[in-house]
Order: sequence, then structure tokens, then C-alpha cells
Amino acid sequence: MKKYFFILIIFILATGFLVTLPGGNLTPESIRYVKVAGQRIRVDLAISPEAQTKGLASRTGLSEGEGMLFIFDVPGKHLFWMKEMNFPIDIIWITENMQVVHVEKNAAPESYPETFGPDAYIKYVLEVPAGYSDKNNLKVGDRILLSD
Repeated sequence: MKKYFFILIIFILATGFLVTLPGGNLTPESIRYVKVAGQRIRVDLAISPEAQTKGLASRTGLSEGEGMLFIFDVPGKHLFWMKEMNFPIDIIWITENMQVVHVEKNAAPESYPETFGPDAYIKYVLEVPAGYSDKNNLKVGDRILLSD
């Protein structure tokens, strides 16, 4: 019996755990689009700590309909800064239940080392081109949808 239990544990560890996100059977790696304020945005993902630290810092800009989605392992109070950014963005904090809890509009590169974020536990952060929130009437309480 111990042998089978040990084999089962090894199998689980070897194959990893599948994380299911709201919106069906999506895994973090399968997300390609976010629907927010009625608009579909193609997103690049920041899942690893390294990708989350780098964020959009190496980019020269975001086109309309593009963004970066940060997916955290566990909900927490995640603050953001504009270190090494080359352009302003809107930053949107989203709960595990896919609800917008805070929007920082037109966060400018010059604001570094200031940090931004809500006093709330969030699971996702979406960065979009500056002005997106106003243009699309995005507000706290709006719902976000993830899709592949």
C-alpha cells in the first residue's frame, strides 16, 4: 500500500498541479484575451516572478487592444511602480472573483519610485495603454472575463 501511495505522490509532483481559473477550464498559460469594459484585449502574460518584475519595462509602447496580465499565485496586496517604463499606462487591479477594485489612470514613468495599488487583496493586474479606462468608461466594480 505504501508503494502505491508513494508512486501516486511522485506522479502528482511530476505532472504538476493544474490551476483552473474563472471562466472555464483555463490554465494561466492558456489565457490570451481579457474582456474588460466591453472591449477584448490581447494580453501578454506575467506569471513568473521574473516576468512580473520586468513587466512592460523593456517595451516602447502598447498598441490599442494590447495589454499585459499579471497572474499571482495567491491573492495579496500587490503594489506596482513605473521603474524603467518608457510610456504611461492605466493599471487595473482585479480580485480573484474577477472584479475591478482599483484603477490607476495614466501612471507616468516619472512617478517612480512611487508605488500604486489598492488596500485590497487581488489576484490579477492588467496594464493597458494610458487613457483606456476613460475611453471605455471602466470603473471600480466592473467584471473582467478571461479567454483563450
